[in-house]
Amino acid sequence: MRVGFTGGQTPSVLLNYVSIGEVKGHGGWSRTVGLTCIPRRQGASCTRLTASDLWVKSLKCFPDRTRTRTRTRTRTMETAARIKAAVQQCIDGHYDKLSELSRDIWSSPELAYQEVKAHDRLVRFFSEEEDHHHSSSSSSSSSPSSWQVEGHFHLPTAFRASCGPVGGRHGDGEDAVNVGFLCEYDALPGVGHACGHNLIAEVGAAAAAGLRAALLGEPDLPVPVKITVLGTPAEEDGGGKIDLIKAGAFQDLHLVFMAHPAQQDAAFASCVALTTVVVKYYGKASHAAAFPWEGVNALDAAVLAYNNLSVLRQQLKTDWRVHGIIKNGGVKPNIIPAYAEMEYYLRTPLMKELSVLQDKAEACFRAAASATGCQVEISYPMPPYLNILPNDTLIRLYKENSKALGVPLLEEPTNFIGSTDFGNLSFVVPGIHPFFYIGSDAVNHSEDYTKAAGAERAQLYTLRTAKALAMTAADVLCCPNLLLQVRHDFAREKLKQES
Repeated sequence: MRVGFTGGQTPSVLLNYVSIGEVKGHGGWSRTVGLTCIPRRQGASCTRLTASDLWVKSLKCFPDRTRTRTRTRTRTMETAARIKAAVQQCIDGHYDKLSELSRDIWSSPELAYQEVKAHDRLVRFFSEEEDHHHSSSSSSSSSPSSWQVEGHFHLPTAFRASCGPVGGRHGDGEDAVNVGFLCEYDALPGVGHACGHNLIAEVGAAAAAGLRAALLGEPDLPVPVKITVLGTPAEEDGGGKIDLIKAGAFQDLHLVFMAHPAQQDAAFASCVALTTVVVKYYGKASHAAAFPWEGVNALDAAVLAYNNLSVLRQQLKTDWRVHGIIKNGGVKPNIIPAYAEMEYYLRTPLMKELSVLQDKAEACFRAAASATGCQVEISYPMPPYLNILPNDTLIRLYKENSKALGVPLLEEPTNFIGSTDFGNLSFVVPGIHPFFYIGSDAVNHSEDYTKAAGAERAQLYTLRTAKALAMTAADVLCCPNLLLQVRHDFAREKLKQES
């Protein structure tokens, strides 16, 4: 709309107010609420106000609205600053408990869907948090601020701990914003916690405990808030988050946060889509020396398929990945193998590319069967892992909070092409999945990384990351407009990748 001056004032320009535009400030052009000068004198050139000019002009044009917005913005920033300071203080105060939690999980590595000790340890952590809260306050165990802990939540080794709603300026009828923090805790066969999932569990527990403590002491929250911690087993094999999605465990969450150990700190990394394929070849056994012509060699089929895929790599895109193993190749050298089994991972940056790679791989598997005379069975034993949807607003906020904590973030980790079932969740609930350095240059899934994940040195980086996650959540909770931006980013990216 166009706005002029009244009350006898004679403006030199008319001001055209736009809800979203570009304003040039000292740092360049940025998207913001803007005012553009439209000259009254016909033929004169249109000018663009600087950010400082815009502030002065807007005060003159809209004194009441602008001052109200300024007071609200100042109040929001002060609230967020108080919450962030309290988050850091709480996490620092829980250092010993959090370090012990991580070390206990690291010391007893358990495979996917078998994380009994880790499950029980995390349930105990949040139950003890509740006991400590009651002993230091007058709240009852049924108050909204209490942790409500549910073990064996939909899955035998999943759990949920939740509290709230707390806060809100507009009465009890207002819907609460439910913020989720995720814990992973499954290990790898043979090498234990070589992906640092004990630290993921610690980050989730620390961020949730820190944010809860900060919110309980904050009288000026603009919206009611709930905090939910979900223990999500079987990330390494099976996809526990996918199971929990199907069970409806995330349907009442508005945001989800977690972080993963790596070699670098980054707010976002382009994790890729993944599918697992199992290939079984069926031949015919025979004496390998006396009557080899009577046999049909299933191992030959597996070896041919392996070589077919190796040759195929020359024609694959540089960011596609194919890698696998032969799991069964026979029982004795003098028996023609009647059965062979392979397992492969296929990865592409986007889910829509995965079906293309699947077709190429299946052609290699079937060609090997045809060449050797074997029968082939191809199956996909678990749902595919999707790529992670980026959320620009959450990424920006996380970068700002990380910078405030002294974290040297990279734009994106180099040489990292991993996959996670968080990708599936990112298509269901807006969220963020940053990566963090743990004080070692060792690579994930190695014995050296197992040692690094259990070292005292990792604690500084782990708890710093937990602070950044909780502080990012605080930004969104203190400014409802940011939550709208997060939802907009989520809808835009989802539409872009699904179309």
